[in-house]
Amino acid sequence: MPRIAARRITIGVKTRKGGSRTFNDAPFGKRSLWIGGNTAPAARDQQWHNQVRLYDPAEGSYLAPRAPTNRWNLWHEGHIDPLFAASIDAQVAVNGVDSNRAYLMGYSAGGDGVWQVAPRTADRFAAAAMMAGHPNDASLIGLRNLPFAIFMGGADAAYKRNTLAAEKTAELDRLQAADPGGYVHMSLIYPGLPHWMNRKDAEALPWMAGSTRNPWPKRIVWVQDDVTHKRFYWLEIPDAAAAAAKQGDTMEAVVEGQTIALTGLMPAGTMVWLSDRLVDLDRPVRVTVNGRVAYAGKVARTAAAIDRSLAERLDGADVATAALQLQ
Repeated sequence: MPRIAARRITIGVKTRKGGSRTFNDAPFGKRSLWIGGNTAPAARDQQWHNQVRLYDPAEGSYLAPRAPTNRWNLWHEGHIDPLFAASIDAQVAVNGVDSNRAYLMGYSAGGDGVWQVAPRTADRFAAAAMMAGHPNDASLIGLRNLPFAIFMGGADAAYKRNTLAAEKTAELDRLQAADPGGYVHMSLIYPGLPHWMNRKDAEALPWMAGSTRNPWPKRIVWVQDDVTHKRFYWLEIPDAAAAAAKQGDTMEAVVEGQTIALTGLMPAGTMVWLSDRLVDLDRPVRVTVNGRVAYAGKVARTAAAIDRSLAERLDGADVATAALQLQ
């Protein structure tokens, strides 16, 4: 379990410090949360403090977390995603944040982090924006339900950041054309601007604020990264399967009426978390796995499912009222 004290969150031996500001406070439980990433290791502490002052959302808590390590691969380490999740949970519990209105953004190496963290944890955020970062090996396929913005200086040629931003924009265009219900995105590559975009990238904030997370989407595309996960939206795989998962492993889920069709690498023991926001639990449910009928019948709402769901995620909007484990 994470430990929370004095703007610090600790999981195991890793501690995430955070500077924060509050803007035009909304009622408790209705506040938005803006998480902004920091920059390169050589200037980590200085740029962390700069990040705290970089953006001014119209409303909400603006949190600039300081990465717990200075290593080049800090966004590829296993503690990063749980620390972000714990940060959201803490803000929901202590500061009255709406868990459906958490937004992720980052500049420079913080932008590198958004490329990585957003697809892996798309189920926790309402929208994400990448500013002046390098994608490295990031896959965009997991962004199906997460509105995503790209901001880049047109003259930011170091490491081919500007070229790669254009290529990733074209990839999102193709993904959205093939799946019109998903992959909402915007991209602004400012002609002539270098790595520092003179705060033009603040255009991201009102665009992001127009989005609210749907924790129960009827189509999921889950792609494992080098940091693997056991849960994505309302699908969960066993611990052993998550530990054995490889980068690129893909699972898809589509809900049509009372039928849930699962395809891809679907380990035995996969849990399907359910809610009346996904299917009508008063009626029978049909689940298929790669075309095979894996379950047909009613799934009862239970207090045990609610308790276990809350134990795994302190997220009232995401709480399940029923669960079905596939064999």
